[in-house]
Amino acid sequence: MIVDAHNDLLIELLWREGEGEENPFAEHWRPKLDAGRVELQVCPIFIEAHYLPDAAPRMALKLAATFWRIIGANAGVRAVLSRRDLDGAGLKLMLSLEGVEPLGSDPELLDAFSRLGVRMVGLTWNRRNAFADGAGELGGLSILGRDLVSRFAELGIVLDLAHASEQTFAEALEHSPGAQVVVSHGCCRAVHDTPRNLSDDQLRALAERNGVLGMMALPLVVDPHAPTLERLVDHVDHAVEVMGIEHVGLGGDFIRQLFDSGAARIPARERTLASSSAEAHRGLDELPGPERYPDLVEVLGRRGYDGERLDAVLRGNFLRVLRAALLDE
Repeated sequence: MIVDAHNDLLIELLWREGEGEENPFAEHWRPKLDAGRVELQVCPIFIEAHYLPDAAPRMALKLAATFWRIIGANAGVRAVLSRRDLDGAGLKLMLSLEGVEPLGSDPELLDAFSRLGVRMVGLTWNRRNAFADGAGELGGLSILGRDLVSRFAELGIVLDLAHASEQTFAEALEHSPGAQVVVSHGCCRAVHDTPRNLSDDQLRALAERNGVLGMMALPLVVDPHAPTLERLVDHVDHAVEVMGIEHVGLGGDFIRQLFDSGAARIPARERTLASSSAEAHRGLDELPGPERYPDLVEVLGRRGYDGERLDAVLRGNFLRVLRAALLDE
């Protein structure tokens, strides 16, 4: 079974609902998650650039509503809100924020999104906002950002440092005492050099906080010149060597289907920090979606990951972080 820390499926599902589909999750995503043996999928609220800034709160609420429609319309699918929700059989979904633009400039709105079910929050998506600088910028946390991250632990929210600038990464660790920390989707800069990947120093800092890096399956971070499963597992091997097996997981970021459906687009000015090609965002041919996770498991097995070591990467490490972060509600 697999825990996947990042999949932007809500964008596609909201778009399909607008096209009149009654339960698009059941047709377009549930079979793929089941085929990949995904037991817990983190579902981010991501606000595309053309909705910023004024429409960000409205779009965030619409995406949250889509999440809760999935839960209501699909038997056996449960939302993860507390520690006890991690237990038991069946598919589990957890709501997250990828970028805090929906908060505007008010840290107290984090309470409202917590009430909506958000249990993981990423501060940025490459660009700057009122709280922090993303990977495309040079700065770090603002005063508002320091206030924001200081409240994660008390709310039972996981701090996600994917897309953070190097300074934001370091300052968020410093100013978030007690918070559980992950990088939901990224890879290793030593294997492929791009600002979206983590340096070895960042890997070590994440491990020191008992955090987990979710391995991302997009060519722009794996290797645009060799976008293969073997190359993805090179990142796994490097992360395990630097951090230890306890700190590596999966965060697929499967967005090929979003582009193929017409639900998503990448503005030219923000296509990528690593490549001008939209193809770099479309996923590995050998791992285009969660339904092909068994193929990744096979390659991991050939590299010597089996038993408890394999289970740690596939599910155990992220479950440990979530059990430590979530509250008993």
